[in-house]
Amino acid sequence: MSRRVPIYTSQDETYQADTCQPLLHAARAGRIRLETLVHGHYPGRPLPRNALPGLKTVGYWDAEEPQSWGLGWHQNEGIELTLLERGGLDFAVEGVEQRLKPNDLTVTRPWQRHRLGNPHVGPGRLHWVILDVGVRRPHQTWRWPSWILLTKADLDELTHVLRHNEQPVWHNAGQVCECFVRIAQAIESDRGGSSVSWLTVLLNELLLHTLELFRSHDVTLDETLSDTQRTVELFLEDLRSERRHLAQEWTVRRMAQSCGLGVTRFTDYCRRLTNTTPMQHLNRMRLESAAQLLREEELTNAQIAERCGFSSAQYFATVFRRQFGCTPGQYGIESEVNRP
Repeated sequence: MSRRVPIYTSQDETYQADTCQPLLHAARAGRIRLETLVHGHYPGRPLPRNALPGLKTVGYWDAEEPQSWGLGWHQNEGIELTLLERGGLDFAVEGVEQRLKPNDLTVTRPWQRHRLGNPHVGPGRLHWVILDVGVRRPHQTWRWPSWILLTKADLDELTHVLRHNEQPVWHNAGQVCECFVRIAQAIESDRGGSSVSWLTVLLNELLLHTLELFRSHDVTLDETLSDTQRTVELFLEDLRSERRHLAQEWTVRRMAQSCGLGVTRFTDYCRRLTNTTPMQHLNRMRLESAAQLLREEELTNAQIAERCGFSSAQYFATVFRRQFGCTPGQYGIESEVNRP
């Protein structure tokens, strides 16, 4: 029976959680070894319903040969830790690319878009865990699952670092690696939940080793990373970077809801960041996107209006001429003439 992929509202839009389909196809084709225990839609063997609530997926892949797939830009439902045990892997988060080496730990939050492979992954063994801590936006309060056994002081410290430092890659995570290896052994031996007790212990140990890794570094904390303004800032950045987001039928109320805010508060933050109202800023970004399309492709006004979220071709042509002083067609011709 297929498992439903959750759709939820994040700081950028309503979207489906990552399903790791390329990974699943590679495993089914025998190109990699995939060992996972999961809740929900993720590929792997299902955990018992009430076992380790909040744990979305834990497991590893082992690829002995270069692959013909990668995991493109995506977000997760929770905090994700990945550890490269062997090999090398191209990793990118929010547009910043790095080459992972053995014993490198990555940390991503639900609002951080990230990618594995460039575009494909190579030989290597990668471990991961995704824990849902009840947040989709930076300003929300984290709620750890009840089976997390760290003391309040330790858990508060771990949460504070994860919320206020977004360094994506941590090197020399040897203790974390050793713990992931033991987690992998527990996953391999699990039969219908027989390893749940071991996994409970080991996942708590994993968080402690992660905290110790943070403590061993001079961690820079930025309190603004968890404030409400950053949630709005991320939302506006995602609108600018993803044309498919611009094409949605946005209202100020819907934009505010996507940030978990009321209309008045969202509008105030938007004015602070852009010096315009939300709809003025949205239309400006749509026009910038339309101009880029005209420079790159030969499209009709109707096609551009649909791609960029304008209500009609006529309305698009009117506001475009008002902004740029020429029709979309004239702008496209001029761009073609000036193209080197």
